[in-house]
Amino acid sequence: MVSLDSAIIARLESHGERFELLVDPKLGYDYKTGKKPDLANVLVAEEVFKDARKGERHKSETLKKIFGTEDINEIAKKIFKDGEIQLTTEQRKQMLEEKHKKIVAFLARECVDPRTGAPHPPQRIEKAMEEARIKIDPFKDAEAQIDEVMKELRILLPLKFEKVKIAIRLPADVAVRAYGTVKEFGIQREEWQKNGDLIAVIEMPAGMQADFFDRIGRATSGRAETKVIK
Repeated sequence: MVSLDSAIIARLESHGERFELLVDPKLGYDYKTGKKPDLANVLVAEEVFKDARKGERHKSETLKKIFGTEDINEIAKKIFKDGEIQLTTEQRKQMLEEKHKKIVAFLARECVDPRTGAPHPPQRIEKAMEEARIKIDPFKDAEAQIDEVMKELRILLPLKFEKVKIAIRLPADVAVRAYGTVKEFGIQREEWQKNGDLIAVIEMPAGMQADFFDRIGRATSGRAETKVIK
């Protein structure tokens, strides 16, 4: 367990009061982000503070009134769930990078340029996000931030959600082997022919077409027949 001097603070403000916990930087970060399933060894001190750095503790009556319990673990769960934790510089950088990559990958996969119908390369999206000075919330799910990011990005980069349907025929001798790859992209309809061929219709985000054609080409040695139907 880390020392008190190395601990970070988990904080919740509620009912005009501030509730603070001293927590292990790594374990607190892991618990907050869901990587750690329980509070074992997360708390450096089993106390709820008004001001952790000054050592000012809350009275039991206050905790009972606000949280309905004096159980430190139950209170800690509430503070982690509804409050925030401090991050080390490295942790904040890591979280921001992770969320940034997920948002860029989502937009490159799900969206197209409405002027051309083609997806934007990730590098173009990253550059536009940098120019627009878009701020990412390190604690908020990446997909929950998409709408706001797109709203700001559209000033510089035309974006549109679009799906495509692709019809595909797989020859009998490669159909079984390639079926799993096709299924990953979302089969809407499939029909196995008497000769063993597979005919299917797949719907996917428009930005995934290039990846789909590449993987199907490799899985079937270029023998799949495909046609974009929407």
